[in-house]
Amino acid sequence: MKMPFLVFCVSFVVLWLSARMGASLRKQQVLDEDTRHDLDVIVAATLTLLGLIIGFSFSMATSRYDQRKNYEEAEANAIGTEYVRADLLPAADAARVRTLLSDYLDQRVLFYQTRDDVALRQINDATARLQSDLWFAVRAPADARPTPELALTLSGMNDVLNSQGYTQAAWWNRIPVAAWVLMATIAICANLIFGYGARVKRGAIQMLILPFVLSIAFFLIADIDSPRRGVIRVNPQNLVSLVQALHPR
Repeated sequence: MKMPFLVFCVSFVVLWLSARMGASLRKQQVLDEDTRHDLDVIVAATLTLLGLIIGFSFSMATSRYDQRKNYEEAEANAIGTEYVRADLLPAADAARVRTLLSDYLDQRVLFYQTRDDVALRQINDATARLQSDLWFAVRAPADARPTPELALTLSGMNDVLNSQGYTQAAWWNRIPVAAWVLMATIAICANLIFGYGARVKRGAIQMLILPFVLSIAFFLIADIDSPRRGVIRVNPQNLVSLVQALHPR
């Protein structure tokens, strides 16, 4: 099961059990109106705090998602620019660089599209080999005949390699575990107090609403924050467009 759906299922079960536990504790004693009013205030304050933390976590997840999209665009621009700058190299070296860039571009598209861990390791290994070959392919002619034009080609290849590193760092940048623990703790407390202060006439359906809504919020945050496991993913449309532009057929 994918991680966001696991987050939804686990959070829904845990929060519902918390509400039921609070309701079972409440059955052992009768609450007067003053106590119930105090509990309502506590529940409102706890849910307000939880809402702020959820909003802050959602903002972190969306900012990281936008960052991954921006780096995908930067990668496509860097590869496309270096493909054009290959004209500055000698003919044989230019042909080799273009071939390597085409293979490298295919690996970058696969990096965004794959969900399999084994395939991802193979893609990363192939990417690392291609990066070494690409750097050597532009460095050798630049060492043999150092000119401003070849220096520009070296600079462009450096941008290609750096853009991949920035992308990888952005995919590793996730919401801290401490934030998830804090959200889960406050959500459990809120549902526990909610169940404890609930009226006897409330049925099972009413006890499901709050856990379900909070679980949906957790699912959305986890989905956006999971670049490879979630439903909402970064589509490598710029890289795919570059592949189509370089190889129209």
